[in-house]
This record gives sequence, structure tokens and C-alpha cells, in this order.
Amino acid sequence: MSDLQAAFERAAQEVQQLPRRPDNETLLQLYALYKQATVGDVQGSRPGVLDMTGRLKYDAWAKLKGVTAADAMQRYIELVERLKQSLA
Repeated sequence: MSDLQAAFERAAQEVQQLPRRPDNETLLQLYALYKQATVGDVQGSRPGVLDMTGRLKYDAWAKLKGVTAADAMQRYIELVERLKQSLA
């Protein structure tokens, strides 16, 4: 396992243990970066109007189309580090 992959997995665990829940915009960023890092470009069709949460998640992930897995992992790690400092 690469150092980046290990750091990404550690960050994914650490984000679950933050002292406070991040705001919704930050949660969407975390979701989108995680999905881009683990799955790749957005898949499937955009959820319907009645599924606002699904639409927001889909749109956040779609904005990252073309971002490499390694870049998404690095951005995710950096975001978690900033959250650990600001929410501590």
C-alpha cells in the first residue's frame, strides 16, 4: 500500500472522530473527494428533484470529474487536517 493510500485511509477514520460535525458544505466536499478517490468520475444519472440530498451529493461529485484518484486523496487528507485544527 502506498503512503498516500495509507494517509487517505487514516484521514477517513480521523474524520469520523472530529469533536464537532462540519457544516453541510464541508460534508459535501468530503463526500465528493472520497467518492472521486475511491470510485472515480461520477456514475449514474442525477437524482430527481424530490431527492435534494442525492442531487447535492451528485452535483458535488460531478464537479470533480477528471480529478485523479491521487489528487482527490491528497485534497481529502488536506481538508481533514484543516478540520482537525479548526474544530479542535
